[in-house]
Order: sequence, then C-alpha cells, then structure tokens
Amino acid sequence: MISKSIRILENLQVSSGLMMASKANVSTGYNRSWLRDNVYAALGFEAAKKTKQLIKIYRAILDILLKHENKIDWAIREKPSEAYKYIHARYDPITLNEIWEEWGNKQNDAVGAILFKIAQLENKGIKIMRNRHDKRILQKLAWYLESIEYWHDKDNGMWEENEEVHASSVGACVAGLIEINKIPGIEVPLELIQKGKQTLNKLLPKESETKETDLALLSLIYPYNIINKKQKSMILKNVEEKLVRKMGIIRYIGDKYYSNGKEAEWTFGFPWLAIIYKLENKPDKYAYYMRKSLESLNKKGEMPELYFADSNTHNENSPLGWAQSLLITAQSLNNSSSVTN
Repeated sequence: MISKSIRILENLQVSSGLMMASKANVSTGYNRSWLRDNVYAALGFEAAKKTKQLIKIYRAILDILLKHENKIDWAIREKPSEAYKYIHARYDPITLNEIWEEWGNKQNDAVGAILFKIAQLENKGIKIMRNRHDKRILQKLAWYLESIEYWHDKDNGMWEENEEVHASSVGACVAGLIEINKIPGIEVPLELIQKGKQTLNKLLPKESETKETDLALLSLIYPYNIINKKQKSMILKNVEEKLVRKMGIIRYIGDKYYSNGKEAEWTFGFPWLAIIYKLENKPDKYAYYMRKSLESLNKKGEMPELYFADSNTHNENSPLGWAQSLLITAQSLNNSSSVTN
C-alpha cells in the first residue's frame, strides 16, 4: 500500500520539480503549485527515502524565489502595504510564474516552512543548496520576515482566509528562523525569534482571535515541534474533542468551505494525528488514526482533499498531494526500513 501511495504522489510532480496540488485535469485550479503544499508533499518523499524527488522539489522552490528576487528585495526595503507585494502563495508549476488573481496570498507560514525544511535537510546531510545564490535568497527570506514583522502581521493563514495573526503562521516562522540560523553564513537576530515566541505564548492554545481550535495548530507539533508539553497537550485535546469526524477532521468550527450545512471533513487530519502519536510513543493512538486514515481512502487508494459532512462523497481534488504525503509519512514511521530509492 505504501508503494502505491508513493506512485500516486510521484504522479503529481512535474518536470520543473514542483508538485501540483492535485491532478492535472481538475477544474478547481489545484493543477497549480502552492509553496506550502510543496513543503508538505515533500515530507512523504523524505519519509520514503525518495531523495531525488525530494531535492527536486526544494530546488524548484529556490528557483521560484530567485525568479522573483526583485519582489523580495522590494518587500525587504519597505514593509508591504498591499497583499500583492507579499511573496505569493501559488505558481504555475511549469513556468514558475505567479498566479495573478485575488487570493489569500499573505501566507507567512509558507515562508517559515521553506526555511525550516531546507535548513533541516541540509543539517541532516541532504544537500539542497546548490550555490551562493541559494544561500543568498534564504538569507533574504529571514530579512523578509523581519520586514513584514511576522510576529504581529495579519496574514491569511494556512487556510488562505481572513487576515488575522495566526499562531500556526507565527510558529512556522519561529521554527524556520531557528533552523536556518544553524546554517553557516546565514544570520538571524535572536530578537527576531524571541518576538515570535512571545506572540505564540500569548495566543496559544488558540489559533487566532476568532478561532479557538484549528487543525492548522497541529503543525506546531509536527513538523515544527516548536511548543511546550502543556501547549501540545491542550492543542491535541481540543482538536480531538471538537474537530474529529467520521471521514476526516474539520478545519475549525463554522468552516464554510465545501460546506453542505456542516463543515467538510479533511482527510489529512487523520495521518497527521497518527504521525504525532507515533512520535509521542503512543502506539494505540497511532494505530487508531492509521485505521481512520485508511478508511478515508477512495477506491483508487487516493487521499481526497475532503469529504462532504456526514457522507462518503469527496470533492474533485483527489488525490490531494499533501494528504497522500502525510499518509506515506505515517505509514513509513511504522515500517521505516521497507522503502528506499
């Protein structure tokens, strides 16, 4: 089953190295590439030891950043006053051009995610950076986060919706800055990290002013591991008590996206929790959420984006690369020696 999931994920990678969010023929726009989705899709390749595919993703992301370096320089010189001046969230996977339409483009967590994973992989001995240009653009991402004042910048968050200060966005930036600061030649002022930590401690266990509990908060546990034991426990308790449903996990109470009167059920929540409980050494919980993960697969073995509430009907975005990747990661944790290049 894990091999099948890997093949499904591989089919979403295009010649540039970028991952489409879903299949090329969907009508939803999910044949495009999101920066965040690429980072999360890469987790599956990392877990499966598919190093070639993994490196291709991150070098393609670096190519995007270098292609749009002037825009990043602009934002560093002056804090962006309009959403279009921020690093964009979505790109054409072949040309690496920005998708220019109104969207929740202020997604600071995507920048933090890129810094975090590239630095983490480099520190594990997986060489992502090719030259001084790659290192330069990563340093500029740290300066960019300083310029936008990420610790109190109202962004669109992981779900690309209303602008608020999101704990998941701030936490991603904190984790990214801590990790990239370990790379020789890249410097991050410690005050820049400290300001983010202060915001986190004020916000948590809430995601934002309007969201008490949110699926996005799981990112602070995995992959970022950026919060303390008490915060972790509260987030898990809230997510499990308030958001878990039969076919997936709702993003937050009152979510209107693909709502049929009730919140849609997102499949990737199950493997996400399975990963966390495996890392927390809670085998019973891991096994429970792995079963739930497998029950949410469609007949093709795909992890759809979501199921409509109280139904076995999923939306068109199947597979969702991010979801398939988290399933591979969860499976690999239980069978880490079975998959190689």
